[in-house]
Amino acid sequence: MTRNETSKPHWRPAHEADLSAIVAIAARIHPDLPERPEVFAEKMRLCPDGCRVLIANGAIVGYGLAHPWMQHRIPPLDAFLHRLPEPADCLYVHDVAVLPDHRGGIARAYLDDIGRLAQSARIAMLALVSVYATRPLWERLGFRAVNADAELRGKLASYGDSATYMLRDVAATYRPARFRLTRP
Repeated sequence: MTRNETSKPHWRPAHEADLSAIVAIAARIHPDLPERPEVFAEKMRLCPDGCRVLIANGAIVGYGLAHPWMQHRIPPLDAFLHRLPEPADCLYVHDVAVLPDHRGGIARAYLDDIGRLAQSARIAMLALVSVYATRPLWERLGFRAVNADAELRGKLASYGDSATYMLRDVAATYRPARFRLTRP
């Protein structure tokens, strides 16, 4: 690889040793939505293929966490999942957080990887909760807002006033994945 290729921001699988960097970025990006390191570690253990870190100039500058889940069932913040549902009907994008100096199209690459992962697991939908008024970003990336019933609105409340539950159909154009969804 050339020096340019190694310094270009890129996503790689997250490792246990990356946890402190993930927690630090989460604290900076989501100060009003804190989660314990153990909660992040559990997501990484339950679905390692859905967890990535963004590397730029040799440093971790972002992360993405996703795992199989059920549509319209929002995992509570800062709570353990204990196990993943089987069968799952969506891949839930728990969080994509990138430090401000490294934003600009990089979330799309993570979502492309996650879309291929979902497709390889025969999961047809991606789901997420948009926070901090990021709904326009997610809409540009193919997500659509879902009309929330009273139960869903109640679950969204812990995510903040602007929280919106969103879904995205997994595009049939994703190339076959290089990896498969593993479960412990």
